[in-house]
Amino acid sequence: MVAAFCLRVGAALAQAPAEPPPAVLPPVVVEAPAPVAASSEVLIPSRDFELRPQGRPADIIRLVPGLVISQHQGGGKAEQYFLRGFDADHGTDVAIFVDGMPVNLRSHAHGQGYADLHFLIPETVQRIEALKGPYHVELGDFDTAGAVNFVLRDTVDENVIASAGGMFGTQRHLLLASPTRDALKTLIAVEGYVTDGPFVHDQNYQRFNAFAKASASLAESLDAAVWVSHLRSGWRGSGQIPERAVRAGLLDRFGAVDDSEGGRTQRTSLNATLRWRPSDRDTVTVQTYAQYYTLDLFSNFTFFLDDPVDGDGIKQSDRRWVAGGDARWERRLTVLGVALTTTPGVQYRVDTPRVVLAHQSDRHVLARTQDVNVVEQSVSPFLKLEIVPVAWLRVVTGARGDVFHYDVADNLHGAGGRLTGNATRAIPSWKANLILGPWASTEFFANYGTGFHSNDARAVLANPKLEALPTATGYEAGFRSRVLPRTEIFATYWFLDLASELVFAGDAGTTQARGPSHREGLEAGVKVRPLDWLTFTGDFTYTTHAELTQTHQAVPLAPVWTARWDLTARLPWGLSTSLEMRYLGDRPADPDRTQTARGYTLFGWTGRYRYRNLEAFLSVENVTNVDWREAQFFFTSRLPGEPAGGIADIHYTPGTPRSFLGGLALRF
Repeated sequence: MVAAFCLRVGAALAQAPAEPPPAVLPPVVVEAPAPVAASSEVLIPSRDFELRPQGRPADIIRLVPGLVISQHQGGGKAEQYFLRGFDADHGTDVAIFVDGMPVNLRSHAHGQGYADLHFLIPETVQRIEALKGPYHVELGDFDTAGAVNFVLRDTVDENVIASAGGMFGTQRHLLLASPTRDALKTLIAVEGYVTDGPFVHDQNYQRFNAFAKASASLAESLDAAVWVSHLRSGWRGSGQIPERAVRAGLLDRFGAVDDSEGGRTQRTSLNATLRWRPSDRDTVTVQTYAQYYTLDLFSNFTFFLDDPVDGDGIKQSDRRWVAGGDARWERRLTVLGVALTTTPGVQYRVDTPRVVLAHQSDRHVLARTQDVNVVEQSVSPFLKLEIVPVAWLRVVTGARGDVFHYDVADNLHGAGGRLTGNATRAIPSWKANLILGPWASTEFFANYGTGFHSNDARAVLANPKLEALPTATGYEAGFRSRVLPRTEIFATYWFLDLASELVFAGDAGTTQARGPSHREGLEAGVKVRPLDWLTFTGDFTYTTHAELTQTHQAVPLAPVWTARWDLTARLPWGLSTSLEMRYLGDRPADPDRTQTARGYTLFGWTGRYRYRNLEAFLSVENVTNVDWREAQFFFTSRLPGEPAGGIADIHYTPGTPRSFLGGLALRF
């Protein structure tokens, strides 16, 4: 009977329908703004710059409120950066990173902190992280006015082949592809760019970029990413021309006094990151990088002031390796009911440049005036603490120490020469950030921090009394709010004191220390989406003071007013368009405020239309065709026939007239 009963039960079970498998719900992606530590901190996603004219990192870095850049020698040279009342030259007071890898070069042949971004392909950027002021523990050298980090993509959703052409012989060709997007994520990008520019003497600017990245989860708690990039470019430039020559009709606005200016450069970079999560509350991150870099730059600032026969042309050469690493351990704890995150870490970097300065004429070297080998190293331990005692209060604080060692060998003067020797310098930095709220979708911020920019190793050895690591002390207060529907607004008032100011010296084509300086100002911005397909973004900055503390003179070229806005429409039938305005106000061109660097207002427009896999695009720069100056300086120069002492004058690089660039892209 038992056997029969078991048989009947078994048959019944066999005939019963199987239980349906558990329902699998699609993943839900929740997006929220990342927590920030200052009202001036900005995170810019790729969506905000994907419609902009592509091909130049300058087109996207300008989205950072108050960050103005200019190019003053042929397109291939690093841009000149302006931020928070600083003429930061080519990067002295603005720290720039790509995926955490430093771009600024120490003890560079042309300028301290030289940051050339032309190796960056804009389409590979996922977002921009912009941090103002010296308030962030992870940031050290060159983070005085602020810092910008370009975070790169792991993959692209669609492969792209694009070609564009426009005025002045401009062409750009791009390949962007992700062969794999699953367990192994890969990204490959290749770019070719050429242009002659609007100048009388063609720029013949040629740039080639290649980029490859791979990222993967090696284990459940272990992620890795590595990328390599290579840049090679060459160009000719018209330099800065004297205003008096154009005004007298001796020189075309797009002409040149010395048409041999320009240069050639290459940069190969390797960056690798390993992220390990040994537990739910621990994250260990280790990053390493290596770069090989070369530059030959030909310039002539003063024409025939010092050498009336062969001219004042100089050649600046730089050959270097850069290597370094960044290791940090983030641990999330709860102590006496208070949420605490600790992040100890250490950073190391070594630069090994050989820097040569020579007198040249028409790119022929006449004599070397300086030739040194430098080994510059730094070690930087830091500790960051984030404390959340109550839901409406967050404190981010910490400290770091930076120890620099300089070793310089003078190849012209031999052992014991004036630039042969070594030195060690160190500086501590303190940071504190207070975040209150949110209340009614509004947060309030108060920030304090000290930072620094390093000075050139040659200057440190030549003048032991020079402040090698001048301190920057910054304060700011502000708010960020989403209290209004579809609207984000922010406002900040800031102060910054710098122990040693570097200003441009035209007769040497370099910078010189001029003592301490003080700056303060206001910045504000708004982003509004009145309709699902329409976005308006705008900001302005006003620097109320930018002066040398001891003499009350102006910091030459420091911006006073800047403003920018754009109106972007993404229509559902495939058309996207954007109109942008950029404004830079007049500003003092010399310390005594007797000369003025002219400002400008520029408009640009971009339109894109996509039908299935094909996209057409067109952009117009300088829509109103204004006569503007991209870069300006006030110094003394001499043209043939002028007095031996030369003439002090405004020298400028003209801005591009109205120009068109259009092309097609195939997406697959």
